[in-house]
This record gives sequence, structure tokens and C-alpha cells, in this order.
Amino acid sequence: MKVLFVSLGCDKNRVDTEVMLGMLESNGYSFTDDEEEAEAAVVNTCCFINDAKQESIDTILELSERRKDGQLKALIVTGCLGQRYQEEIQKEIPEVDEILGISSTDMIVKALDETVKRNKLFSHKNYFEDVDKAPRGGMKRVITTGGLFDYLKIAEGCDKHCTYCIIPKVRGRYRSIPMDDLITEAKELAAAGVTELLVVAQETTLYGIDLYGRKMLPKLLKKLCKIDGFKWIRVLYCYPEEITEELIQVMKEEPKICNYLDIPIQSGSDEILKRMGRRTNNAQIRELVAHLREEIPDICIRTTLISGFPGETAKDHNQTMDLVRDLRFDRLGVFTYSQEEDTPAAEMPDQVSERVKNTRRNKLMRLQQEIAFEAAEGMVGQVVDAVIEGRITDTDDEEGLSYVARTYKDAPDIDGYLFITGVTRELMTGDYVRVLITGSNEYDLIGELRDEFT
Repeated sequence: MKVLFVSLGCDKNRVDTEVMLGMLESNGYSFTDDEEEAEAAVVNTCCFINDAKQESIDTILELSERRKDGQLKALIVTGCLGQRYQEEIQKEIPEVDEILGISSTDMIVKALDETVKRNKLFSHKNYFEDVDKAPRGGMKRVITTGGLFDYLKIAEGCDKHCTYCIIPKVRGRYRSIPMDDLITEAKELAAAGVTELLVVAQETTLYGIDLYGRKMLPKLLKKLCKIDGFKWIRVLYCYPEEITEELIQVMKEEPKICNYLDIPIQSGSDEILKRMGRRTNNAQIRELVAHLREEIPDICIRTTLISGFPGETAKDHNQTMDLVRDLRFDRLGVFTYSQEEDTPAAEMPDQVSERVKNTRRNKLMRLQQEIAFEAAEGMVGQVVDAVIEGRITDTDDEEGLSYVARTYKDAPDIDGYLFITGVTRELMTGDYVRVLITGSNEYDLIGELRDEFT
């Protein structure tokens, strides 16, 4: 049977999808991206913010029409939306055969098998285990990223309980995956050809605190660095208050670890940070960034902000603008506040209008654009490491071949690109090279090939 598998939302969801694909493949299922030839469909959903929720709902509704017509023999929903809105989905979209909770994805084969065997429309049987069930790692995965990079999810859930976030209620408390399982899984990814490993969780910096009694991310990174095959190891989603000196020193010492950290700060206003339930303030953020740049001068720092949080005043917004202006983050994304039901922030007074949210977001992004463009121009003359992502065939001419690449400062599917021109020999996707930066085009860089690195 051919299964259409739609994975929505974050890279943690992608890992869950790859694990479910591995289970299905081991049990004789095959996969297709073509709705017309699919005999069953699985939608791994997201509900983090309203836009993600709507995308998940729209996808389910589209496929429910094919299930209603009998073109699909099964329609399964997994992921955060299914966990959070089980009853609503059953009531409003009866074409959904089964819903798997967050901790029940290992039942995907059973769910599909039983739905197909029942061979009747919409006979619901759902699978919901304890959301705080201990997670497993080291399972077979089907790589969906193209094979050069992939993600290693090191923990489930979150204990922070930021007032705007539904994740702790949907995905449960923070649970680390045993280190031996992660090393097994990482070795299998390396054996499959993955050369860039992205370490992810809702919060990576707390890894191991529940299993081993202390933060074990530095030790895990050291073990990952010993695995043959990885060229780059990139760490995402580091909460600022949990970044330790030990972690910084491991980044300095291990050449495989990219000098890149994703550190969500969300606001530059102490008042708003307090209302958000965040555990740092403006001064601590400034101190951390200064220390990171002192210890690792070429570090690339990415962050995210929320504009228009309840109660945010013009003064609060300007404090965030000042923080961005002063710290000049290398990479920055801004989200308008999404009023999520069942979160404390949704009930707060002084909700900000959509117009003001968007105006403030646009001001922050214009400021960051100036910073990013200047930073790109400032890289001219530097030689950087990069990985080839592909050849640009329509720009090749007598002066040489052209390629698109990423530097260590650019995480896949998030950041910018490096365009390499005038190459006189064939390069392969996945080659790691040294490139002289010769120019920039807004966020992206332009460069000339120097040599390969090992």
C-alpha cells in the first residue's frame, strides 16, 4: 500500500515523521508524494500558533474529501493538533479514521493495518498513551531532508511554561532521550550519508537534567563529535539562562561544532519578559551575548522575538529595538503574538491589535535588515567554510560553473545562502569547500572557490 505522509510544523515533528516512516517501511508500506496514487494518508500536525493550526486543519480537510470519496482507504492524524483537539477533530471531520497522540506514534503501523482491515468508512479507534511517557531513540528512520543534513531530537516536552506557549500542555514535561539511544541513532544517520547533524529539542540546553541529575549536553556533543562522517554539528534552541560555561568551552574545543547558537530571547523589555514567564532580563541577555562573542569571536547568534505581546507598550517595543540595535544579532526572526487558548497570556488584559503587532514586527525586521545587509558586506574578503547544496545550471557560462551553498552561519531552511561563481571544476552536492567572499546581495553572499576542507 502506498502512503502519502504529510509532515507539518517544526523539525522535531520531522524526526517523529521519519521514525514513523521507518516503522511503516519495515512493515511493507511504501510512500508517495502524489495524492492521486496514494491509498492512505497520514498527517503529522502542528498547533503551536494559529497559522500552523490552520495549515494542519486545511491539510486534513483536503485529504478528508479523498477519504469520503473512497479514494483513500485510511486517513490518520498524528502530532500536536491531534493531541490537543482529539474530540473536535472526531466531531468536525468524521472522515479521519484514527488519531494518534504525541506518545503513541509507535502505534502507526497498527493504526494503518487495522483501519485498512476494517475496510469501512470512519470507524474511529484512537491511540492516546500518557503524554509524559519516556521517549525512545535509536529507531530506524527514513531520511526526508535529502540526506546531507538531518535532525537529532534529544528530548521531548518542556518545563518552562512560558505564558504564551501551549507546548508543555500538548507535549508534556521535559523528558530526555537516553544518551546511548541518541548515539546509536546518530551513527545510523552518519552511515546513511548525513554530514551535518542538527541537535534539537524544545530546549536543548537542559538535556539530561531529568535522567542524569545534571545538564549533559556538553558530554553528548563530545560523543557526537567522535562519530565518523559528521563534518558539522549545529545546536539549536538554547535557552539563554541555561547556557553554561562548560557548553561554551566544548563549542570552542570541538572543531565539528559550528560556532552557531540559536538563542530565543523573545523581547528586550524586562516588563514583557516577566509577563511572558521568561527567566532572563535585558541586562542578562546583553551580558551573555558579550561573553559568547568574547569567548568565540566568530560565533553566529540567531534569535527570535515576539511583537505585540499583551500589555506591550511603545516603550517596551523601543527597548526591544534598542537591544537589537545594540547587539546586532547575526540572524533574527520576528513573530507577531498569537493568542493561544488555554495559555495564561490569552487571558491577559491589554491585548494588542493586529495592526500594531504587524507595525512593530515590520519595524524590527527593517532594523534587522539593515544590520544583516551591513554584516554581509562586512564579510567581503573573508574565507569561510561552506557546504555545496546544488548547482545553478541556468547561470553557467564560459567563465565557469555556479553553485549554491551554505556557510556555518546558515542553518538549513532557515538562514541565507552563499552563491559561488566562476568554478572551473565539477562539485558535488554535499562537498565541503573553502570560499572567498567577494560580495553580497542583501542577505546572501557571493564568493569564489578556494579549496576543499576535510
